[in-house]
Order: sequence, then C-alpha cells, then structure tokens
Amino acid sequence: MSTILNTNGTELTVPAVYDPNLFRCDIVTAEWNSDITYALRDGALETLLKGGARRENINLYSVPGTVELVNAAGVLARRRPDAVIIIGCVIKGDTPHFDYVCQQAAEGAAIINARGETPLIFGVITVNTLEQAQERAGGVLGNKGSEAAVAAIEMANFHQSISL
Repeated sequence: MSTILNTNGTELTVPAVYDPNLFRCDIVTAEWNSDITYALRDGALETLLKGGARRENINLYSVPGTVELVNAAGVLARRRPDAVIIIGCVIKGDTPHFDYVCQQAAEGAAIINARGETPLIFGVITVNTLEQAQERAGGVLGNKGSEAAVAAIEMANFHQSISL
C-alpha cells in the first residue's frame, strides 16, 4: 500500500481500485496556468497508477480554462467512466474575474455531481498567489491532483460496492 503527502501535512493512503482491468477514469485539465495544472494532472495520474489503475484506461483531455472544465466533465460523465477528475488553477488577481470563474466551476461541478451517476472530482485549486499554487502542485504542501485521484478511487469503489 502506498501513500502520498496530503496538503495538511500528513500522509494519505492510496486505496486500490476495485478492479484494475475495469476501472476507467477521465482527467480533464485546464490549460490556463499550465505549469501548475499539468503538475496537478501528473500527480493525479501517478496516484491512479499507484492505486492499480491501468494507464490505457485513463484518458487525458485538455480544455482552455477552468470554466470549460464543467462542459467537458458533463460530456465525459455521460460516457459513464468510473470517475472524472477536473483539474484547474485560478489565481486571484485585481478584478472580480476570480470570483466568477470559481463560482461557475464549483456550481457546475456540483450540478453534475448531484446527478449521482459518475463521480466528478473537483481538483481545482483557488489561491491568492502563484507561490500558493506551486506549494499545492507538488511543493511543500503535496499535490492536490494526487488527493483528487484518491477521492476518485474512493468514490469509484463506493459506486461499485453499492451497484453489486
């Protein structure tokens, strides 16, 4: 059993996927702030593999920004993978744009998640500075993408356990 560094400073156990041959996951990454989002994506991918997922069953997609993650997740969820992870990074600036982007992404993800069909894991970090983003994308606070992957495995396992 492997572990990852949790952003609260503790170790988080990576659970095993219910069936490595069947587990399917889609990861959608925003291209905006790509230095951060690609590090988050890579952390998620690495963690899914640690959990036993097969690389050929993990699909990677890119969209322009964080708002577009919701649209992509809605389309992908209809295909019924075991989980969809959306990954983005919104850094607060001097205008209210930050608030609108964060609100649209969070509300859109909540609507898709409330359907209860495919777990949608919210791997979007919302920070005040680039330094805070770097700390959460493989820096001293771990990798929030890795944490999103743990949640994806746990939710997929939950769905599998109640569908038997």
